[in-house]
Amino acid sequence: MLPGFTDFLIYLATSVALLGAFVFIYAKATPYEDFALIAHDNVAVAITFAGAVLGFTVPLVASIFFTQSVAEMCLWAGITCLVQLAVLLVLRKQAHRIEEGHVGSAVMVATISLAVGLLNAVSISH
Repeated sequence: MLPGFTDFLIYLATSVALLGAFVFIYAKATPYEDFALIAHDNVAVAITFAGAVLGFTVPLVASIFFTQSVAEMCLWAGITCLVQLAVLLVLRKQAHRIEEGHVGSAVMVATISLAVGLLNAVSISH
């Protein structure tokens, strides 16, 4: 077996589970039914959801790179989830427009989610 393969599998499985947990939590936190709206081609909701997923995933990647254990990675993932939920809370006034399919609002929220995620990611390194 390749050296480090077991660690790879542990980190991959854990990070995929954390991503799945974030997707579930974020979908429950939004005031609309993300997956139903996306299934009906609401592009605005899809853009916003994608921004939040990327805003979570980028710091998750940083936590895998910069931390020393799976437990520490999980702690940072929890913090990252809370940060993305805070972005959602701050920008909640855009929710009605996004649910109605206004792409401009969605792009703004997605961009802020990703920007905060990038800042979160680089902050993990210090």
